[in-house]
Amino acid sequence: MSNKTLLAIDVGSTSITAVIAKNNPDGKINILGTGTSRSEGINKGSITNIEVASKAIKKAVSIARGSTSEVIDSSSISISGAYTKGLRSLGSVNVPNGIITETEINQVMQMALYNATIIPEYEVVHVLPIFFKVDDSKDIENPLNMNGSRLEVSVYIVTAKRTALTNVKSALKAAGIELTNFVLDGYASAISLLDEQQNKFGATVINIGGTTTEFVSYKGSAVVYNGFIPVGSNHITNDLSVMLHTPPNAAETLKIKYGNLLQLSESEELSIKKVKIPRIGDEQSTTEVSLDHIQTIIHARIEEILVLIKNKLKNSGIQENIGAGIVITGGMSQLSGIKELAIKVFDNIPVKISNPINIKNGYMNFDDPTMSTIVGLLFYSLYENRTFELDSNKNLMKKAVKKEELSAGQTVNKQTVVKEEKVSESANIKEPLEKEDTTRLPTLSKKDKGRGMSRFWSKVSEWF
Repeated sequence: MSNKTLLAIDVGSTSITAVIAKNNPDGKINILGTGTSRSEGINKGSITNIEVASKAIKKAVSIARGSTSEVIDSSSISISGAYTKGLRSLGSVNVPNGIITETEINQVMQMALYNATIIPEYEVVHVLPIFFKVDDSKDIENPLNMNGSRLEVSVYIVTAKRTALTNVKSALKAAGIELTNFVLDGYASAISLLDEQQNKFGATVINIGGTTTEFVSYKGSAVVYNGFIPVGSNHITNDLSVMLHTPPNAAETLKIKYGNLLQLSESEELSIKKVKIPRIGDEQSTTEVSLDHIQTIIHARIEEILVLIKNKLKNSGIQENIGAGIVITGGMSQLSGIKELAIKVFDNIPVKISNPINIKNGYMNFDDPTMSTIVGLLFYSLYENRTFELDSNKNLMKKAVKKEELSAGQTVNKQTVVKEEKVSESANIKEPLEKEDTTRLPTLSKKDKGRGMSRFWSKVSEWF
């Protein structure tokens, strides 16, 4: 189990959260420091002002560092789905010794990445296996130590615009932070929320933030789709402000105090039918507005967000594969009636409002829907809840210690504890994370690629 000190940074649309943590010997995450700052220089998930954004990030990190003298060994930062594209690819390799080791798993993942058509201005953030295939055995989740002569894999690759990633790196560098890994915001949220059954039977996690909505779909314990909508809870505030001619701060108060998506019966109706609100430009004057009108405006925007997500899932063919339903998190998940509206929009499939696991500490309460991404970043880097994958450095991440292998009395917050290790290409050698060596396959010539692919694609038809 890794004992390195991690700096995790969630760059949200309304706030930036920094957490410094490491694993204790007993298998629990030890929070060493936390810090938050207002999100500035960032619009709808993208950095618009590097200088301002770096100051906001530095402020949150400085607050977190004020509680600990530990040296930071690695860092992970969330990136928005605003500038990402997902694609699928396939890879296959021979197993020379008949036993599948981490070397073959790394090679087949690298081959799938090599075979993918990556848009030139995009860089790889995640290479996530959908399923492995060993000889004629399909849908293998973990092929390690299995017997076989050929290993194949289907992967989902998350890519992001190179310019956007460069801007994030520049902001971090200006803040004095050296980056280790990028992690997709929606993926991190899903890691912190979904249980084993939801992963297996398929679920979509929707994180509704201030100006963005991120969503990730799982099927068979694998990510199969991710999406993004540039709309969030701040748009509701703006709608109320514009349509009711009231200042934004008054509109925000209306949203928080009177936001309700439930259709109340006559016996349940609030005694208050109307509220007084200030007029924009003349805040000394007030007008009366009915609660029905306020709630209709809020209802329209939330319904729009959910319908847009539904259409994206439907167009991608994912909607039929979310047997475990929808999981909603983020600040707007606390709005009364959002679960009932989502059930209606998504045609009566199960909907759950979820908070991440609360990591006990003396600094910050993680049992809050706005903390889903930061908790996911901690689990991503400190605990294992995924199968093998390639990170943003194209290094293989793998399981290190299984729960049942821990000594009696030890506990974990997630099902499996891990450390990130790199696998040597020539042999099954574990290397420490801090080394800069990358794990990649040798460059293949087009001649070699063509000769191998004729045999490979004959098998592809068996998969799809």
